[in-house]
Amino acid sequence: MSNTVVSSLWKRATATGQGGLLSGLDPSAFTTADPLRLWIIQMGIILMMAQLLSLGLGKIKQPKVIAEVLGGILLGPTAMGRIPGFTQHIFPAQSLPYLSLVANIGLCLFLFIVGLEIDASIIKRNVRSSLFIALSAMALSFALGSAISVPLYHNFIPSSVKFTYFMLFTGVSFSITAFPVLCRILTALQLLDTTVGVIVLSAGVCNDVVGWSLLALAVALVNATSGLTALWILLTCVAFTAFLMWPVRIALLWFARFTGSTENGPTMFFMTVTILIFWACSFFTDIVGVNAIFGAFLAGLIVPREGGLAIALTEKLEDMVSIIFLPLYFTLSGLNTNLGLLNNGITWGFTITIICLDFAGKFTACTITARISGMSWRESSTVGSLMSCKGLVELIVLNIGLAAGILTSRVFSMFVFEALILTFMTTPLVSMLYPPERRTRAAVGGISRASTGDPDEDKSDHKSPMNENQPWRSRFTIVLDKFDHMSGMLVATQLVCPPSIESPSATGHRSTVISVDALRLIELSDRTSDVMKSSAVDTLIHTDPLLSVFRTFGELNDIPVSLSLSIIPYDDMPGAVADHAKRYGSQLLLLPWLSPSSNFGNTNEDLQGPKTELNPFEALFGGSKHTGKSAAVIHSQFVRRVFAESKTDVALFIDPAGTGTGSARTHILMSATVVRMTKSSAESAAVERPSLAHLEEKASINIAGFRISNACPFDTFYGQANTEMRFQSETANNILWARYANSQLSEDTPASLSAALSRIKFSEYSSPLPLHSAIQLASAHKPVLVVVGRSRRLAVEDHTAELRQIFEERGSVGQDVIRKTIGDPATAVVASGCATAVVVLQASNVDID
Repeated sequence: MSNTVVSSLWKRATATGQGGLLSGLDPSAFTTADPLRLWIIQMGIILMMAQLLSLGLGKIKQPKVIAEVLGGILLGPTAMGRIPGFTQHIFPAQSLPYLSLVANIGLCLFLFIVGLEIDASIIKRNVRSSLFIALSAMALSFALGSAISVPLYHNFIPSSVKFTYFMLFTGVSFSITAFPVLCRILTALQLLDTTVGVIVLSAGVCNDVVGWSLLALAVALVNATSGLTALWILLTCVAFTAFLMWPVRIALLWFARFTGSTENGPTMFFMTVTILIFWACSFFTDIVGVNAIFGAFLAGLIVPREGGLAIALTEKLEDMVSIIFLPLYFTLSGLNTNLGLLNNGITWGFTITIICLDFAGKFTACTITARISGMSWRESSTVGSLMSCKGLVELIVLNIGLAAGILTSRVFSMFVFEALILTFMTTPLVSMLYPPERRTRAAVGGISRASTGDPDEDKSDHKSPMNENQPWRSRFTIVLDKFDHMSGMLVATQLVCPPSIESPSATGHRSTVISVDALRLIELSDRTSDVMKSSAVDTLIHTDPLLSVFRTFGELNDIPVSLSLSIIPYDDMPGAVADHAKRYGSQLLLLPWLSPSSNFGNTNEDLQGPKTELNPFEALFGGSKHTGKSAAVIHSQFVRRVFAESKTDVALFIDPAGTGTGSARTHILMSATVVRMTKSSAESAAVERPSLAHLEEKASINIAGFRISNACPFDTFYGQANTEMRFQSETANNILWARYANSQLSEDTPASLSAALSRIKFSEYSSPLPLHSAIQLASAHKPVLVVVGRSRRLAVEDHTAELRQIFEERGSVGQDVIRKTIGDPATAVVASGCATAVVVLQASNVDID
């Protein structure tokens, strides 16, 4: 009999789906036999609404959670629910259980990720100050919440609800801080490495742990039938937590090491066991009378942090949670929120009072305690503003209270509006109170550092000025952003450093103390894993593969290397590089760049630029300045901005083949040829091959140099070709050329400078096509390193026509971006392919009187 019933139901479900849209059926009609159709429609509407709102709110640096919460409210009875038939057709009551199931699965996964975010080492950094700030703020906020609960209960809550339960939920709602949203605000405002950011992060972790514990207690009391039952629930949760934190956590750490997950990332077996533990914890806390999200949170806490395992685990889960599950939960919350219920003076009066009291409790307590801890008033008020952030965590508390029948729809809407306002005002308030010029960095130099040299040496304040007796640059900053640039930067580093002591030609140069600082740049995105990396920089600086390679390179070549790592948004990288070089006291900043391709224009997206995430909504509404641009173009913009903002001399190392010069063991100081090219007036004259300078036999690297310049605009440009401009340009060139190219050096010339100039051949050539002549000269030797200048502040010769001719001869395209980045001479060399590598130099970007 039962088999017959099942068979008939299956046949009916199958028959219902036949034909579909082609048979005239409404695809949005909800049926329990096939709820997937409507779920997909709901999902599409929710995601599009959240994405559209995040585009606008992202321009004012609001966290994405604001857009998701606001999108859920707009889809509910507050706005679109007022459209006749919208709610009944798109969000019918029969479909909500399916939507709720998926949303609650996502909520458990989100709380699991929140647990992964919390690192006990963060608390240990400032345990006294963070605990003092967090507990004092929670105490005052809980007291104010309990106080306002009295009039709220008498005006809006039915007598069937116990006052103690309502007071407990109100107090928890007031005292909690949204740690996940707080992390994203700190990251967006670049406060993680400031004194304020370190304190707030530690206090936020403490507040989060205590807040979830209070909420668990509140849920246990509500679900218990008596006080004794509530006590048993509480004791059971405490015992279960202890069991997880010690035996299970230790066993999971052993298992992670056994499977190699701490070294190579989580294996499939480890992932399977972790997910089983996660659902088992959620199941247990749910059946004992506490919500399943608390078990998920505890499961995240016990995952090992060793080897970046928690970050790797987060990377595997975060996209699905943030894209699919969380917007669903916010929509469910928005369907229960009706701001239209705030329709009288009493309701609005209480709403404004809730907002003021909640903010005042957090702001006052945190500001005073931070001031007592030794921070300035500006920093203390910033701490108070950040700790007043609410966001998703309060919505979870409110939804639990609504589901338990403790909150009415009106009170629920009042508190949702309060959470939205407080979260929205956090970013502009912090930006006003704590602008970049007022910030104090928590670490030396503002970026986490590690050194292979003397650990007691403070390199950030060390100065090594250049002068006539010490003309050598000795402090270098090397920018590392990806493995594709690594070989070129290793060669560039070895070239700028003096040769080894064993070299007979190196006498007199090893006395200069060389110091190299490798700055590792990692792009910061909206992903949770990137935020976790930002707070774990001290660990990543020792495990990052690029820095490990460079550290080993320094040890093998006896070069003192200090390592720095910065995780920031891509648009902020140029300024961060310039500021870091200035703080480090660098005398030369080395940037990497692969030429776009061997064909000069056919770019390889996998090898260039940042992690560009194309968004169709941004393409339609202009939400991103990078949309539609190749990775090579984006990276060239980064290079140009560094040129424009740097107060340090900059060298751009262009490696056309991407494999280095192949001759790193021959040093740049052994032999070189400096060529001064001038453009003759005879435009119609034939291009003559200039006589080539003969170098020492042991030298395998030649240098062809163009005019020297000492100023830098943002892009290469040409001055007005008049008599005055030409005279200024020629005078500047002649002075510099006479100073170094004169074969008869004065007796006052330092011996070290004389020794260096003795290995350099100076030549002058005049040609109607100087770029062609320079290419011919450089093509005579392989390998050859060509060094050119970028700026043309006093230049009067326009090489546009000749450069266009070179492109036509070589069949190159896409040259405009390259010209703007490295200038015409370097563009001609790269396009011709005559050089093994090219170095583009620019003097420090300072005002010239």
